[in-house]
Amino acid sequence: MQAELFQVQNVKCGGCTKAIEEGLATLAGVEKVTAQVESGEVKVEGQALSRETLSNKLTELGYPEA
Repeated sequence: MQAELFQVQNVKCGGCTKAIEEGLATLAGVEKVTAQVESGEVKVEGQALSRETLSNKLTELGYPEA
């Protein structure tokens, strides 16, 4: 399994983490997403992940990389 780690902006509450987790889960190859409010850290696990695609989706959701 592959993992990608992102440091993102604008994560303020549990609703933000849920939006990130649900938004990234729709992408191909994504098996697990974990977002942390305190650190703004997002960990994505799966197969054949594209860091660029994940980063673009985070930006689209309103959580660009820090």
